[in-house]
Parts: sequence; C-alpha cells; structure tokens
Amino acid sequence: MPRARNSVAKLRKKRRLLRKAKGFYGGRHNLLRTVKETLIRGEAFATKHRRKKKGDWRRLWILRISAACKARGVNYSQFMNGLRKANVALNRKMLSDIAVRDAEGFDQLVAAARTAL
Repeated sequence: MPRARNSVAKLRKKRRLLRKAKGFYGGRHNLLRTVKETLIRGEAFATKHRRKKKGDWRRLWILRISAACKARGVNYSQFMNGLRKANVALNRKMLSDIAVRDAEGFDQLVAAARTAL
C-alpha cells in the first residue's frame, strides 16, 4: 500500500491562509507561521471592533442630540427624562436623525419634553 501524504490538503490550507493575508506588510503575507499569528490577531480585533462599533454609533447619536438640545436651552438628561414621561418612544438613532434633518420636528419634541417635566 502506498504511503499516504497530506500534501494536497496542506497546500490548500496554506493557499487559503496566504490569500487571507494578501496586502499584509513584510513577512506577514508570505511566511506561514507569521501569517497564522497575524490572522488570529486580526480576526480577534475584527470581532472586538464589531462590538465596539455599536457603542461608537450610540455615542455619536447622544452627542448630536445633546448639541441640538443645548441650542434649544435644555440639557440632554432633562430632554430624555421629559420624553420618557411624555411617553414618546423614539430611540436615540431616530432622535439624532430628527435633530440633524428636521429642526421643526425636534422643536416639537423639546416642547413635549418640557411640558411633561
């Protein structure tokens, strides 16, 4: 019986790894051990930053809402508390969009929040 070797599968795996490392600098794109380490690290960062991105967007929305509130003489926490008491169920993403695109609509929301307080 002939000796079974792993060359085809090994080569396929190596090619797949090197393809993922295309564009990396120096030995990170053509030395197999370094490629493996770099890809593991890169995938870990990708996962971490996908999670972080959600918080970054939320921070941006809050910043926009806060700036729009300050321009109308009310601070962010009072505005959000007033909306909650007025039973206005809009999330921060929508509020941010309204603050940027529709100034009159945001004025109405601020007025509703003030009356609820």
